[in-house]
Amino acid sequence: MRELKFIGIIHSPYKTRSEAPHQGGNETCDIEIFKKYEEGLKDIEAFSHLHIFYWLHKTKGFTLSVNTPWDDEPHGLFATRSPNRINPIAYTAVELLERKQNILKVKGLDAIEGTPLIDIKPYISRIDTKPNASLGWLSNKSMSGKKN
Repeated sequence: MRELKFIGIIHSPYKTRSEAPHQGGNETCDIEIFKKYEEGLKDIEAFSHLHIFYWLHKTKGFTLSVNTPWDDEPHGLFATRSPNRINPIAYTAVELLERKQNILKVKGLDAIEGTPLIDIKPYISRIDTKPNASLGWLSNKSMSGKKN
């Protein structure tokens, strides 16, 4: 089995989990790719959006039943986007604003300062957008708060 290697670090205006918006916000963040991996960024600036995978280094434990901000009913961990996971891996799609050498300036990230970066992949709308995807238990919920 190969070992997980962090490829960079996220610099964010959010210093604590409570400051970070759920599912990203409008603040900009810098993603610093370690110099030894900088060559892997070649041509990334041609993409408008990126998939960002990161390690939730401040989480403590998990539960298999989760209460969410969008519903009064508990749901299974794997049916939610709770940051408290068995393997604390997070993912989000962000807008790439610019690249300066090994630094990517992005918008839409919900990570806190110092979060380790696992991977980056380009967002490719032709294959990443799933127009017939079901919203599951969220289909009749308001994303701005508890039940309608």
